[in-house]
Amino acid sequence: MTTIKDTAEEWEVRATETPFVGNKTSVRTDDVVMPGGAVVRRDYQVHPGSVAVLALDDQGRVLVLKQYRHPVRHKLWEIPAGLLDIPGENPLHAAQRELYEEAHVKAEDWRVLTDVYTTPGGCSEAVRIFLARGLAEAEGERFEVEDEEADMELARVPLGDLVRGVLAGELHNNCLVVGVLALTAAQAGDGLEGLRPAEAPWPARPFEA
Repeated sequence: MTTIKDTAEEWEVRATETPFVGNKTSVRTDDVVMPGGAVVRRDYQVHPGSVAVLALDDQGRVLVLKQYRHPVRHKLWEIPAGLLDIPGENPLHAAQRELYEEAHVKAEDWRVLTDVYTTPGGCSEAVRIFLARGLAEAEGERFEVEDEEADMELARVPLGDLVRGVLAGELHNNCLVVGVLALTAAQAGDGLEGLRPAEAPWPARPFEA
């Protein structure tokens, strides 16, 4: 019987180069040996990884924000998210920071909702999506946002409304789609207490606890 579980593997790379280096990401070109012996060229974006937070309040509403995304020329409803800017950074700490900076909210209870590779055919980005509960307004001054984030709109939306929007093709952000469907599946399955702890290992982006 086949075990349905992703497994780490690395095929031989004969040559590699980095034709573009950006502020946060880069583009790499590898010459990869295929199982039959042929060598093919693969171009992909090298990404530091990200975290996202599905923040669920005690009324069953999800904290979402609307932000302009230039590559797709859309304003998208999303859940709070951000890059793992520091190599080896604890993803829970990064998620807590993003929730504070983007929504000025803190949470008492944190679980790992799911881990995903966003576009594994062309980008190395790995995202850990957390479930945050026990929400409260953060203390102190609001974080000073800039650029696209300065135009953000915040809302709290019932989970069922988001699920309907996803299935109707009205909501498209990867982390929001995966997050709300994963949360719905968890609620219908083993329950939220069955989710992994917030400090669960993450082989895609190892970190110090």
